[in-house]
Amino acid sequence: MFQTRKAVYGDAEAIANIHINSWKSTYRDLINERDISNITFENRLALWETILTINNKEDQCTYVIHNEEKIVGFVNGGPERTKRFNYDSEIYTIYLLDEYQRLGLGAELLQTFAEDMKLKGNSSILVWVLKQNPSSKFYERYQAEPVGEEETTIGEGTYQETAYGWESIEQLLGLIQKNKS
Repeated sequence: MFQTRKAVYGDAEAIANIHINSWKSTYRDLINERDISNITFENRLALWETILTINNKEDQCTYVIHNEEKIVGFVNGGPERTKRFNYDSEIYTIYLLDEYQRLGLGAELLQTFAEDMKLKGNSSILVWVLKQNPSSKFYERYQAEPVGEEETTIGEGTYQETAYGWESIEQLLGLIQKNKS
């Protein structure tokens, strides 16, 4: 049985491992190898220790999903960062270990994040996805609409990203519930 909970500082190492492993497997065919190898466990650990130190800020959240043995995925987000879109919250990162994908755990993380944003008074969610990332199908399954594109720099490379959005958190939560039944 899997459960979600708010992440704590002690989860930084597990989150960093998931971030690295999932990132490398997801993007191996989309990003140049030299740009992928720039992401190290040490820099991800420092990043997550910092995020989880300030995670108690009211406008951001990080949740993990776990079984009795280990953390297998996480979601992190908060206010929409660019202020160019008419969305008030944003998923910054969401990852699951490969062997735990396609089990409904991503939907659990998405639901937990959406519920948290709703409790904070937000009404919409944005997420950025690298173009041609097969994970974009996950967002499309829950009727996220492409709302913008831009270039992003990773390492030394420049890549295209697509912004997907849900104008209504209520509608998203309804779709997740419907897919569960």
